[in-house]
Amino acid sequence: MNGMGTLYVVATPIGNLGDITLRALETLKQVDAIAAEDTRHTVGLLRHFGISKPLIAVHEHNEQQSAEHLLNRLQAGNSIALVTDAGTPAVSDPGAVVVQAVREAGLIVVPVPGASAVITALSAAGIVQPGFWFEGFLPASGAQRRKRLEQLKLLAGTVVLYEAPHRIVECMADMQMVLDAVRQVTIARELTKTFETIHTCLLVDAVDWLQSDLNQQRGEFVVLIHPPVVQKQVGLEAGALRILQRLLQELPLKQAVSLATDITGHKKNELYEAALAIKSGDSLKQD
Repeated sequence: MNGMGTLYVVATPIGNLGDITLRALETLKQVDAIAAEDTRHTVGLLRHFGISKPLIAVHEHNEQQSAEHLLNRLQAGNSIALVTDAGTPAVSDPGAVVVQAVREAGLIVVPVPGASAVITALSAAGIVQPGFWFEGFLPASGAQRRKRLEQLKLLAGTVVLYEAPHRIVECMADMQMVLDAVRQVTIARELTKTFETIHTCLLVDAVDWLQSDLNQQRGEFVVLIHPPVVQKQVGLEAGALRILQRLLQELPLKQAVSLATDITGHKKNELYEAALAIKSGDSLKQD
């Protein structure tokens, strides 16, 4: 490794320490110093793998100042690894300011990839439609959050969000209010950890599911908002689809479609097509 004047952007495990890569370990062992979001957290990671290196704190409150300090060290010939508490620096975590400053100074930035909460959640959700939009964290303010959801509602693909445990219920309630209630959502919690949970349901049921077990409100969340496929395919309004979904939970498909036809007044063919699409989506759920 030629680390002179090089910044290594090193991904660390998002939970299970066994997910660290051999390349990441080799990099952390050979650099001159490690810039970390939380030095206390990183000390534990390094200690687990028998690594001892000088640590430099780089977090959201000092990132601009730290970028100048790291740049000086890199220009002096030091090699530095940049890490966050979990996952990849500069992706919904501190690091982008440092990377930008180093690149603008003409020095080399080397990515050392690893575990990703986004890709981990997508791989286990069974969403067959291609494409996704990574949003990261929504605004903490309810009004601003709902405003942003109104904009995201227009996207055709999967929308990927991060959310903190103390906001997950109110975030899901806002999603239920702004988006179609029959749109599917996958809630991925504590990925790669002991209490990992990957649950898919309709938005209309998401808040109840979270509130039925307080343990499901703990940990860090990745939320996948599925594409609104059914609505686009069959042109039914949310109310009719919700009735159909409820009937399908209790009755065989043909009987549910027949009863939904009587209740909603929609054509039987439209409802049957919608029922098949819903059943197809059900087969992809992860509980």
